[in-house]
Amino acid sequence: MDRIARIEEIITPTVEAMGYELVRVQLNGLRRPVLQIMADRADGAGMTVEDCADISRAVSALLDVEDPIQQAYELEVSSPGIDRPLTRRKDFERWAGFDAKLETRMPIDGRKRWRGRLLGLDGEDIRLTLPEGAEARVPLGAVQSAKLVLTDELIAATAAQAAAAANTPTQTPDAAEPSAPDQAQD
Repeated sequence: MDRIARIEEIITPTVEAMGYELVRVQLNGLRRPVLQIMADRADGAGMTVEDCADISRAVSALLDVEDPIQQAYELEVSSPGIDRPLTRRKDFERWAGFDAKLETRMPIDGRKRWRGRLLGLDGEDIRLTLPEGAEARVPLGAVQSAKLVLTDELIAATAAQAAAAANTPTQTPDAAEPSAPDQAQD
């Protein structure tokens, strides 16, 4: 098992029990490695600085005990951001309708870089509408990296999702008092 898979195995149960989902785990750098952990809230609400701090404290304690990285390293915990990486099957479905960039490990139909409107998955293929209007299929297993493209449409959709999450009522049904209808005065 490689180191990233081992780290994911160690931290995933705790991160999920805290109400989050792992989006990506990366280890970059040689002299002083940086362990980057990207997470989303499982309830779909936006990540806060406090969420990242909570994850950081929990993950740090787990990694101190398990010690999968034998040298000093920095731990960074963040949200995926608006132009988020697409790393899980469900990301390609959830973000269908938005522009994405993909890079494959090897050329497919003569190219390694793809950009287009994400149409979701069909079996093991990512479907895209290319700028020239043609539909392309890229095998999910061939993707080295994928991310959303920052567009005005994505910004607006993300802002609408955040507003909807902020306006979600937190009262229990028993706590809300029904309002009386307005009565006209004669």
